[in-house]
Parts: sequence; structure tokens; C-alpha cells
Amino acid sequence: MRKRRVVILGSTGSIGESALKVARDIPDRMEVVGLAAGKNVARLMEQAREFSPRAIAIGDETAAAEFKIQNSKFKIPTHVGDDGLCELATLPEADMVLISIVGTAGLRPALAAIEAGKDIAVASKEILVMAGEAVMAAARKKGVQVLPVDSEHNAIFQCIEGRSPEQVRRIILTASGGPFRTLPAADLERVTKAQALKHPTWVMGAKITIDSATLFNKGLEMIEARWLFDVEMARVDVIVHPQSIIHSMVEFVDNSVLAQLSATDMCFPIQFAVTWPERVPNRLPPLDFTKLAKLEFEAPRTKDFPALDLARWAGTDGGTLPSVMNAANEIAVAAFLEDRCSFPAIWRTVEAVMRAHRNIPHASLAEILAADAWARAIAAEKAWHLRNKN
Repeated sequence: MRKRRVVILGSTGSIGESALKVARDIPDRMEVVGLAAGKNVARLMEQAREFSPRAIAIGDETAAAEFKIQNSKFKIPTHVGDDGLCELATLPEADMVLISIVGTAGLRPALAAIEAGKDIAVASKEILVMAGEAVMAAARKKGVQVLPVDSEHNAIFQCIEGRSPEQVRRIILTASGGPFRTLPAADLERVTKAQALKHPTWVMGAKITIDSATLFNKGLEMIEARWLFDVEMARVDVIVHPQSIIHSMVEFVDNSVLAQLSATDMCFPIQFAVTWPERVPNRLPPLDFTKLAKLEFEAPRTKDFPALDLARWAGTDGGTLPSVMNAANEIAVAAFLEDRCSFPAIWRTVEAVMRAHRNIPHASLAEILAADAWARAIAAEKAWHLRNKN
């Protein structure tokens, strides 16, 4: 019986908290040896006292300084900033690093963990969106696993079960459709932050919840699937499934379709990543088919929510364009959450930045990061100018 020694980057976020639930549920299979947070040092302290990790990291240097003043007697080694995240990701005692840091901050630690021979469990879409080609190539070179934690990609991983990409006709990502699935297009201009943050199925952080409302979340997942499963963007589709019971499907070349189903709880994919290739019992709720009224499916409204088309463009062209799309979206979402732009201005901003970008094919990591910085600066300007454009 194998026990995984896991570092959790982003332990105070929703994915990190779910990972700790899994650790409590299967202590004989999962040991938490490292914890990292951005600013929530109070919660990090509580977690550290419970799990006694070998080391912790705090991404925000100001928060880290305050933490050291208030907790001078805390004996667990503490790393600070971006370099600190990389130190934790290469912790000698760890054999897996779960990366659930929102945004681009998880990229360097992911590459550092791979270089150190650690398997990585990926919950941060941006890692593979920005640098999927480089990350997967590095993992193949080092002989380590990249295990998906997103419920959709974890479902695909379970359905494919080691089959070659040539046997896959289509990867079908399911989407809840978000809170505005049936909202008339004309009403999208009046969407408020409070409305956009009310996801019908999942409880998540603010940024990913807005991404679900715009469907950029699913667009990022399309690009992520392209790299994780080594298929072209033409073989990645999205279908709206409001109940979120089928987490994704795979259509094979013989026209058979396999789907993975479970209750809507992120502990399921996290546990599967930790215990793979084995399955172990847990205390999570089983799926009761007698209580499922119906399973619905519909095509996404790409005309009203163009994020999927923008993602297909970015994933098909590759190079620096996915990084530009991701960065512009992050800036536009932040502007919306701060009431500095309208809801539709999010995708208008992203499209404007993508059209202004000169793509670099097969980009180096330095070129990807430079494109990311460029896109953030341009997006901040365009989000303001496009905030009320009809």
C-alpha cells in the first residue's frame, strides 16, 4: 500500500481545503508534508498545527514578515515569496506537488517540481494554458506524471485509462453553463458582480467563478486538455450539462463514448490523483441514480459567450497566444470584480488584446512570460476603454 507525501501549493483556497479533507479521510494513503498560501497566514497556521508539515511557504512577502513577527516561536521552516514556493515544491520529503495557486504563480514551482523528479497534480489551468508544451515535454524527459485535478480533466483521464491519442476521436468537456446560461444576450450588459459570483453548482474562488460565468473557464480547459492528452484543438469540444453529474466524456474512434460520473465534490478528483493508479474507499457520498431527475445537454451559446471561440483560436495557433489570452482575461476579470468594467467587457478586452498581439510560435519560457507581461499592460488599458461598449 503506497502512501503519497504531498506538498499543497494554495492550501487555504477551495482546492487546497478539499485536498486537506482528502488527507483526513485517507491518512494511510496521503501525508501532507508541505503547505503554502498567499496571504491567509491565519488559516495557514491552523493547517500547519493540524498537519505538522516539514515546511511551509508564504507567497506574499508582506504577509510573511507579519507572520514571522507574530509567530516567532513557530518551529516549522518557512519559505517566502516566489523562490519560497519553488523551494517547497522541491522539498526532498515530497513525491507529489498539488498546484492549486490561482493564476500564473504556479508555473515556476511546477517546473521546479518536475525538474526535482516530483509528480505534479494540476488544479491551476494557467500552468498548461501558458506553457503546456514546455511542461509536458519536461515531464516526459524526467519520467514524472502530470495528473489532472480539475474535475473535467480528471474525468477524461479516468475514461482514457492509458489508451493512445490515436484511439480518441473527441474529448467532450462538460460545462454547467454558469449563472447566465439562459439569460438573454441583451441583459448581459446589466450583469452585476453579485449575480456573476452565484455559481449554480460549485463553490469556488471569485476569479474562477467569474470565468465560469463567461465560459473562459471552459476555454482554458480546452487548451489544457489539448496538452494533457496530446490531441489537436479540433478534437476538443464543449457541451453544456447543467446538472454537472457527468464531469466529461471521451468519444473513441469506434463511436463508443465513456463518461465519468460522481457527486459534485472536488474531493473525488483530488483523491483519484493522489491514489492513482489505485482506487480506495472513502467517506464521500455515492451517486444515487434513483434521485437523478434528468441529465440535460445543450450546445454552448458561443455567439453570446465568445470565450470558447477565442480559446480555440489561441489553442490552435499556440505559441504565446494562449498566454496572452489568459493574462488579458485575468486583468479583465479583476477589473470587473473591482467594478471598473462591464461583464461583456471581459471578453471584448481579451479579444482586443489577442488581435493586437504578434504571436511567437514554439515560444521559450522567457518569451511566454514577456507576452504575459505585455498582455497585462495592454488589457488594463483596453478594459477601461471597452467597459461600456455595446
